[in-house]
Amino acid sequence: MCLHRRTNLSAVAALLLTPLCLPAQTGNHADRLEWFRDQGFGLFIHWGVDSQLGSVISHSLAGASEDYVDRFYTELPKTFNPHKFNPQDWAVLAKLAGVRYVVFTTKHHSGFCMFRTATTDFSIFHTPYPHDIAGEIYAAFREQGIAPGVYFSPDDFHFLHEHHITIQRNVPEVSPEHNPELLKYDQAQVRELLTQYGPMSVIFFDGPAGGLRELAWKLQPEIVVTRGALETPEQYVPGVPLEGAWESNLTMGTQWQYKPTNEHYKSGTTLIDTLIETRAKGGNLLLNIGPKPDGEIPIEQEARLREIGLWMFVNSEAIYSVRPWVITNEGEIWFTRKKNTNTVYALVASKEPWKWGEWKDITLHSVKATPETEVSVLGQNDKVLEYRPDVVPKTTWRQESDGLHIRAMRTQRLYNNRQWPNPVVLRITNAEPAMEPPKVSTGGAKWDAATKTVTLSAELSDLGKASSVQVGFEWQHIRGLDVNERGGAWTATKLKTMTSTGTFTVEVPDWEPGEAYVYRAVVVHPLIKIYGKDVALSAK
Repeated sequence: MCLHRRTNLSAVAALLLTPLCLPAQTGNHADRLEWFRDQGFGLFIHWGVDSQLGSVISHSLAGASEDYVDRFYTELPKTFNPHKFNPQDWAVLAKLAGVRYVVFTTKHHSGFCMFRTATTDFSIFHTPYPHDIAGEIYAAFREQGIAPGVYFSPDDFHFLHEHHITIQRNVPEVSPEHNPELLKYDQAQVRELLTQYGPMSVIFFDGPAGGLRELAWKLQPEIVVTRGALETPEQYVPGVPLEGAWESNLTMGTQWQYKPTNEHYKSGTTLIDTLIETRAKGGNLLLNIGPKPDGEIPIEQEARLREIGLWMFVNSEAIYSVRPWVITNEGEIWFTRKKNTNTVYALVASKEPWKWGEWKDITLHSVKATPETEVSVLGQNDKVLEYRPDVVPKTTWRQESDGLHIRAMRTQRLYNNRQWPNPVVLRITNAEPAMEPPKVSTGGAKWDAATKTVTLSAELSDLGKASSVQVGFEWQHIRGLDVNERGGAWTATKLKTMTSTGTFTVEVPDWEPGEAYVYRAVVVHPLIKIYGKDVALSAK
């Protein structure tokens, strides 16, 4: 298919829309996906003209009055002046935090462009701060060795407003797939981004990507399209490792953009635990910050990045270039495996932090030592406990029939008060699997409208060498959420005991007609809880 120029744009913009034949490339290159999986940790940056208000980015326009929309588009650009913006500071902080790639919101749904564009005046260049913010960010992050990435919204509320179309999302009339003029407009902007700012490592299309991901691959064949080609769960980590490359994107608080009041931040420990869980399940974590309208990073977000940075300075070996182990975790101990090796990392998280100078005895049931195995604590030399020359903190281990028994001491003092709340990591070399996990596949559902009851099904194909396991389901109501988003806690059904493989079902009452739900199978093994994949369902 060839795309033709739009006739009502400026001459420069129209030049960007000259006919373009889309390429045969229909997916990310395998070697680039391997590169992406090795990175592990990315920084998301949500920033727009409405950060001045501290509102949800862009979405306040959906359902807004005409007066609100007009003032959004005419007044906010006049006062957006990030005069304290220093991308070098951002990039150095990201480097210290262990970030390997950055994804910047070049254009969110509002249509405000943070990059040099000939397609619209609704951009950073028509504010009191007419600087090429995108270009400066990419230059600063590249200088720190951090791979550059683009966030781009195919949805464009400014375009809709200019064309007298009601502002909303996820309906055909506002989608580029059904609006050729909007698609051409988006393609012009993607061409600008991928021809003006050098090679990009990733691009994240937050909306319908048809006709845009193909263009991205045409212009930069080595680029990795994340959302639009990969699974990108939003605000949650899947219960089961997903196949191949995937990326979970997460806020530090409750909002993507800067929220000056009424915000509740996750602790640094929670964010580190989330990074660990994501990597144990084979995904990347794309952690978001929302800069202030003056260009500074809020101190709460900076503090959390520095806490993550200290942990990563000690333990990043267990995060970069790793793949899942045979099981993701044994209780609060999570596992990663160094790519193409037999080195396993046991990331010991606990509600009761590991005390400095304390011996801890750990038994691992999924890891088997060999004669060549060595066990050590990342970041320390196992020789010195400061001010205690009488103590020899050497890690020891022995393989028994019931598992690998490890005795280790935390000796590295990371805080003055010797209290470190975050996980400690054990490196186990030349390890072998000691078990196979249970296996479960989430199945279909049957809806009984008369009783408002749904019957969920799943297939247990392996008990993981246990004599019996318990099985059931967990579900969420996802009304009003974006297509990739999950919110709130999971509701668990009652569990059943199974002593052999086969299909199992559970009836769930009180599901409302027309509502949207997501559910997943769960297996409780004596050593681990395993989930099936999430399945979405509209109760009809």
